[in-house]
Amino acid sequence: MVRADAERNIASILEAGRRLLSVDHAASVADIAKAAGVGRVTLYGHFPSREQLVEAVMDRAVEQADHLLDDPELERMPAAEALTRLVGSSWEVLDQHSSLFVAADRLLPTERIRESHAKPLHRVEQLIQRGRDEGEIRTDLPLSWLVSTFFAILHTAAAEVEAGRLDRAAAGETLRRTLAPVFSARSLPAG
Repeated sequence: MVRADAERNIASILEAGRRLLSVDHAASVADIAKAAGVGRVTLYGHFPSREQLVEAVMDRAVEQADHLLDDPELERMPAAEALTRLVGSSWEVLDQHSSLFVAADRLLPTERIRESHAKPLHRVEQLIQRGRDEGEIRTDLPLSWLVSTFFAILHTAAAEVEAGRLDRAAAGETLRRTLAPVFSARSLPAG
C-alpha cells in the first residue's frame, strides 16, 4: 500500500509539474506540491531539489512527446516531406511545453537536456539518413551536425516565443522556412 501511494504521489507531482511548468517556467515547488495534492515534504522526499523535479518532469514530457511523434505515415512519404511534417508536429508538441523547456534550459546542463531527447532525436537522425539515401537531404555536413541543428533551432524557437521575440502563431511556419533550406540537397551551392 505504501508503494502504491508513493507511485500515485510521484505521478501526481510529475503531472502537476508538467501542467504548471508548461505555463510558467518559474512555477515554485510549493505551487507544484499544492497542485499535486501533496505536501512539500512529500515532494522533496521524491525529488530532493527543484533541478531534479524539473529534470523528471522534462523526461516525462519528452517521453510523452515521442509517443505523439511516432507517426507511421512518415515512413510512407519521401524523407524531405516527412522531415517537414516532423518539424511541424515537433513544434506543436514543443509549443505546448515551451515554458517547461525554458525552465530546463535554466537549470540543467545542455548535454543532459540533449540526452533526454535521445529517442526523438534518433527518429530525426533516421529520417535525415533516409533523405540522404534518397538524394533529398544534403550530405556535405555531418549527420550529427544536422540532428543538432534540428534540436537547437526548435529549442531556440521555444525560447524566442517565451521571450516575446517570436510570435507563437508564426513559429511553426518560421521553423519550416528556416529548416527546409538547411536540410535540402537542392540548396547547396554549385561547385
